[in-house]
Amino acid sequence: MFKALFKAWKSYRHRFVPWIALNLQKNERTLRQVKDPSQDKLVEDEEVFGSLVCLFTELLKNDVKNQSALLRFLPQSKRDKYTNVQNGARDAPCALGLNALGFRIERKRSSLQLAGTGVFVTQGHAPKGSIVAMYPGTIYQADEPIFFQSIRNPFVFRCIDGVLIDGNDRAISKIVYRSCSGRDRFGPFCLGDCSWLTSDPVNPLAVGQYVNNCSNEKAANVCYQEYDVPEGFPLELRQYLPNVNYRADTQRQDERFHMLLLLLGHYY
Repeated sequence: MFKALFKAWKSYRHRFVPWIALNLQKNERTLRQVKDPSQDKLVEDEEVFGSLVCLFTELLKNDVKNQSALLRFLPQSKRDKYTNVQNGARDAPCALGLNALGFRIERKRSSLQLAGTGVFVTQGHAPKGSIVAMYPGTIYQADEPIFFQSIRNPFVFRCIDGVLIDGNDRAISKIVYRSCSGRDRFGPFCLGDCSWLTSDPVNPLAVGQYVNNCSNEKAANVCYQEYDVPEGFPLELRQYLPNVNYRADTQRQDERFHMLLLLLGHYY
């Protein structure tokens, strides 16, 4: 009985305001103060854009045989960029991340007591300020219903502007994400990645929901930065974005949607 109550409390406590207030004081050394949303950027959007396009291009090249039907809809100049590669065996997504970004990350059992699954850099080196993970999931605007999805769900992340991202890969959250992803297509082009719901994500960075919070003993080694995917993001590469909007008509006027990134290193 006690174990069941303790497990329920662990899931709920991050939404219990008095508990949050008390524990923020304990972890003050790991807080990053952001006085205004405009000051949230630690890495410029252009740099984020370049890193994502570099990785996603390698993912598409690695899967070019299965992408041939899709590539026929692209201009010849774009098609050549993906098809002019040496034929060979497909590499694992994590290995492609090592080649494109210089490091490899994987989900493993956390070294923190009772923390469950964590995320580790298993090869290479992630420099300070590099994008090490993306927070996947369904994006909810402030007025959209998330009550049932949030029950016993520790993966609901609140952005600085009140937008919520549900990064749970199980239960009703998983069903909602798959449904929204199947709805959102542009002709033959898929606009979101569902593989992060499995144990083998195609996008090796789509594991951000498993990065554990800091503890009283250990400071945080990542911080969050919000990023809006611009309209000019290559259509054929959007299949690797691990986010979908809950409601189809929540696209902003400039056709952008929220995505969350994790950045390695101490910035505060």
